[in-house]
Amino acid sequence: MSGGKYSTSMAETISWYASLLLALMLMLSCCEPSEGGEEFQVQVERRPCDEIYVVREGETLHSISDKCDDPYIVEENPHIHDPDDVFPGLLIKITPSKYR
Repeated sequence: MSGGKYSTSMAETISWYASLLLALMLMLSCCEPSEGGEEFQVQVERRPCDEIYVVREGETLHSISDKCDDPYIVEENPHIHDPDDVFPGLLIKITPSKYR
């Protein structure tokens, strides 16, 4: 491979990864509340929880249960051995009580 073709291919690859990273960052920025963003807080409370929920900082199973209207989180998630051991990034299956 000549030097020109290699550098063009490498530049295209880097550009593609940079575009992917930018798209991911944009998606994440629209989903996280800003400092003091009460408007966002209201929108989150109205939106139902997804079937797969990612635990955020400061949340407990009780707060998630109330927020997502799922009183059976522990029973539906056998990977949670201790309800007090919930940490940010933990994936939880949610089934709102209206779908039972």
